[in-house]
Amino acid sequence: MTLLKINQMEASYGAITALRGISIEVPERSIVTLLGANGAGKSTTLKCISGVVAPRSGSIEWQGKEIAGRSPNWVTRNGIAQVPEGRRIFKDLTVSENLIMGAYTRKNKDEINEDLEQVLELFPLLKERSSQLGGSLSGGEQQMLAIGRGLMARPVLLMLDEPSLGLAPIVISDIFEKLLKLNEERGLALLIVEQNMKLALKVSHYGYVMQLGQVMVEGTAEELREDKKVYESYLGAPEKSP
Repeated sequence: MTLLKINQMEASYGAITALRGISIEVPERSIVTLLGANGAGKSTTLKCISGVVAPRSGSIEWQGKEIAGRSPNWVTRNGIAQVPEGRRIFKDLTVSENLIMGAYTRKNKDEINEDLEQVLELFPLLKERSSQLGGSLSGGEQQMLAIGRGLMARPVLLMLDEPSLGLAPIVISDIFEKLLKLNEERGLALLIVEQNMKLALKVSHYGYVMQLGQVMVEGTAEELREDKKVYESYLGAPEKSP
């Protein structure tokens, strides 16, 4: 079953065209990655899905229903949560308060508390620092907090914008192991924006390589891993095996 289907979507910021007719699908229980250099249109794609940016044309279907132009609040309530680039946690709130903020669209307190326990079990460091202010955490801990906050919305699809950005390799490895666990054990679908192609394709099932607002290449993770021209032509990396 296809959860999310984008067809010929275009978007712009004033006179600047950011997306030029892209088409993307995210199947149920899958991990899909959007690859490309800065300015490729990856983050804009997520913003259109989450309702932050209204597409100029094209369609966004979520579980078979058109959602283009819906508000971020509606999108979150209906099963799509986003972990933004740069984490954007609430630095003056505690870890626990940040996590509870992720459940702002929900009303069942028992389910919220149940999910809070699951997040703290997934990220034990957050449990240890539950009473600390978000701003006092390290970059890696803040990324865990941002992911945990996204999970508190109880999404069917979790979108992550550059989750590895600025983090140490050991922290990145731990975070991506947790993301894989969420996908494999809970069936959570993931749509990940990444510049680190090697890392993204290691965990993904399918990928789209974007350049200047267009999808230039798409394929299974294995196909893209073996396509040296993808690295050289669209990501600016030297031609070599990942």
